Amino acid sequence: MDQFDLLVVGSGPAGRRGAIQAAKLGKKVLVVEQGKRVGGVSVHTGTIPSKTLRETALNLSGWRERGFYGRAYRVKQEISAEDLRRRLLITLDHEVEVLEHQFARNRVQHIRGKASFVDPQTMQIVKDDGEVVTVSAASILLAVGTKPFRPDYMPFDSRTVLDSDELLDIQDLPRSMVVIGAGVIGIEYATIFSALDTQVTLIDPKSTMLDFIDKEIVEDFIYQLRDRNMKLLLGQKAEKVERQNGKVELTLDNGRRLTTDMVLFAAGRMGATDTLNLAAAGLEADARGRLNVNPETFATKVPHIFAAGDVVGFPSLASTSMEQGRIAARVAVGAIAKEPPKYFPYGIYAVPEISTCGLSEEEVKERHIPYECGIARFRETSRGHIMGLDTGLLKMIFSLKTRRLLGVHIVGEGATELVHIGQAVLNLKGTVEYFVENTFNYPTLAEAYKIAGLDAWNRMGDIKSEI
Repeated sequence: MDQFDLLVVGSGPAGRRGAIQAAKLGKKVLVVEQGKRVGGVSVHTGTIPSKTLRETALNLSGWRERGFYGRAYRVKQEISAEDLRRRLLITLDHEVEVLEHQFARNRVQHIRGKASFVDPQTMQIVKDDGEVVTVSAASILLAVGTKPFRPDYMPFDSRTVLDSDELLDIQDLPRSMVVIGAGVIGIEYATIFSALDTQVTLIDPKSTMLDFIDKEIVEDFIYQLRDRNMKLLLGQKAEKVERQNGKVELTLDNGRRLTTDMVLFAAGRMGATDTLNLAAAGLEADARGRLNVNPETFATKVPHIFAAGDVVGFPSLASTSMEQGRIAARVAVGAIAKEPPKYFPYGIYAVPEISTCGLSEEEVKERHIPYECGIARFRETSRGHIMGLDTGLLKMIFSLKTRRLLGVHIVGEGATELVHIGQAVLNLKGTVEYFVENTFNYPTLAEAYKIAGLDAWNRMGDIKSEI
């Protein structure tokens, strides 16, 4: 039986970052991946594919240029599912090649197969060819990610009723689509297909969406979706879904009926822990298959077993999963693990993008902090005019007492890139004066920071910071 310092189950963002971190500390590391290739959900069905699909859709459809040339403008008149898939495969091949090189360069061993616990120190790996390998490790990191939630009442057929993993393999682009679930995944795919001129209807039992995002940003986002004729049926539930004559019929709880070419069910994900035999290790998952961990060390209740990434729940971001994996690996091998900065950015790759960092206006109110906001619209910037943007909003929230930045929230083109300026100022405890006094490249969308900073400064008055 092989003995390792760290055994990592899963090669997604948390698993690969944890494995490489431990290897750089001179430890003997094994990564087990049950997929056909390394990379996990992030590379093969989640983060990278959905963002590649988004970029391909915007490029081929001419979406970004329609502000100048009209809504009928197209780069490619007839866009097929094969057009989308071609770019996706090139991107995935590159991601896998980079990851395999990183493993080889850092001498991380990896094996394909399904791992399950024999006891708290030992795991059994069933390889694709049926061979069974047993390994033990001083520490174990579970980074198995998630899989789509598939309720029994939904008639999945991988063609007209699909989950978010199956959507990547469709043969034809639908003329109409119903997306069930107004969470991040549902919204991203709904807006991507809307940009491809598919008639999209979004359904969710909740009357609101994206409740963790600043309400003003969500309102602007919803306005943009409705302006391009997306139907939002919030506060309504699909009680019955049936396939009939190549179409899908849905009956909602209010009696309304919908007919569509395709249904995407994107109402939640489950931790992929059901095959791990957690009981043998003294662990158990919650109803959604997730594992409870110490938020500082990512250790489970069994001290030498750690978990990181989507399997531990919110925020379920590739970026935060990487940091969780790195911290867990350092703790697992006895190295000092420095706590990451307080504020991290959250990105939603919808069309348009949304990104946020720090406190929302609702959170500031709940904490009874006296505050002021500054707002800039992308159309106020010269770069916005050059790009043909008539939408896009950047909002910053400042403390009236300390004048420090409390939160930055953006909806519009490039939001997930722009947010990092605000993130840096947040973590460095900067004030409104930073945005007023500093020079930004011209013309850029980053100028919106100066416009929003001046907007807030004018409302706050020229009072020097108390810091």
